[in-house]
Amino acid sequence: MRRFLFPVLLGSLALTPWAFANSDPEHGPGTPPPAPNAETASSPGVDAPETTTEGASFLPPLPAVPPGKTTVIGGVIRSIDPVRDQMTLGVYGGGKPVKVLFDERTQFFRDGAKTPLGDLRSNDHASVETELDGDDVFAVSVHMLSRSPIGECEGQVLAFDPRNGEVTIRNTLSGEPIRLRVEPGTTIARMGQPAFASSVTGTSDLMMGALISVKFESDNRGAGVADAISILATPGSGFYFSGTVMYLDLHAGLMALTDPRDQHSYTIAFNPARFPASRSLHEGSRVSVNASFDGKQYVASKLDVYQ
Repeated sequence: MRRFLFPVLLGSLALTPWAFANSDPEHGPGTPPPAPNAETASSPGVDAPETTTEGASFLPPLPAVPPGKTTVIGGVIRSIDPVRDQMTLGVYGGGKPVKVLFDERTQFFRDGAKTPLGDLRSNDHASVETELDGDDVFAVSVHMLSRSPIGECEGQVLAFDPRNGEVTIRNTLSGEPIRLRVEPGTTIARMGQPAFASSVTGTSDLMMGALISVKFESDNRGAGVADAISILATPGSGFYFSGTVMYLDLHAGLMALTDPRDQHSYTIAFNPARFPASRSLHEGSRVSVNASFDGKQYVASKLDVYQ
């Protein structure tokens, strides 16, 4: 994630003795200067340094922003480390602060106006557009706001208490649980494949193990309040996937495929002994899979392989 500076490459400058007169004072006019002795003569087969007055330096181009789905995190900037190019963000809803990396590609804004990195300050309310770069969270843009920012969270429901409307979610980015309040005005809708999205939903879908995506903001006490909840999967729900196998572990019975319909990657568990077609599976295979979500993972109930 860092931009490294390559050493500056300087061309060498060969210094050659120059004659200050056409004659050697010791031997008189017109007499050539004496031949160099063995100590000053060039060694056979060794080229003299190339004379140049030009130096060369370059900086490598910045790599592209890490690919993938962006997620907006809302919270308060707790600390900034300009040496390591990172900051910690206290996310609304509690949980462990999230470490966020930034560099020259990151754009900074204050109340919508572009601003330099130096304007980043601790205790600012911020809405940070992030992407995962391996295991690191990278800031695509940081929006410092005078008002409390809106955030997004995607993860798995750990618990829902209908008495106080509090839902606890394991945040995919940080792995830490956050708590959000679900109010009567919070919209809840199923998203994704038509067979799943067309079913009626409500707080009953906020069951343990459900996969959800939440847009939220903070109240005047800094607690997270859900504005909109998208239900992505509930335990026992069925799904159909098709696409190209990008990762395969036959021993563990796991594969990951990218579905071209939504460009998302899905990890699916399967029993190789149950599906003889899996013997011809390899990375790059085209497959179609019927699967159900068991609250932890997608489990294949039907597998077809197309070579």
